[in-house]
Amino acid sequence: MNAKKAPEALGPYSHGVKVGNMFYSSGQIPLNLEGEVVSEEVQAQTKQVMDNVGHVLEAAGLGYDNVVKATIFISDMNDFPQINEVYGRYFTGKLPARSCVEVSRLPKDVKVEIEVIASDVI
Repeated sequence: MNAKKAPEALGPYSHGVKVGNMFYSSGQIPLNLEGEVVSEEVQAQTKQVMDNVGHVLEAAGLGYDNVVKATIFISDMNDFPQINEVYGRYFTGKLPARSCVEVSRLPKDVKVEIEVIASDVI
């Protein structure tokens, strides 16, 4: 499944796969529809990532309230407070489980990547 409102995948994979009641997204990075990194600033990058996650969820017939697990990959753990602040704006109801890990490098040298698992039965 690919979302028309999200940037194209960078390789041979889809934005997400629905299996039964579960939806598994690929990691979303801060690219706009033209495939360009939106900003060097971590909060702007996180906003774009979360918007892309929302577009992918929407294409699957789901929303942020359907997310049961999120995984955040960041290139610098010092950016966590800013990422967390933006991320929190998108989850205002039922909060999903979450992991956050620092990695040595992300595609296109972005600062944040987020993937989610969602269910249409909550």
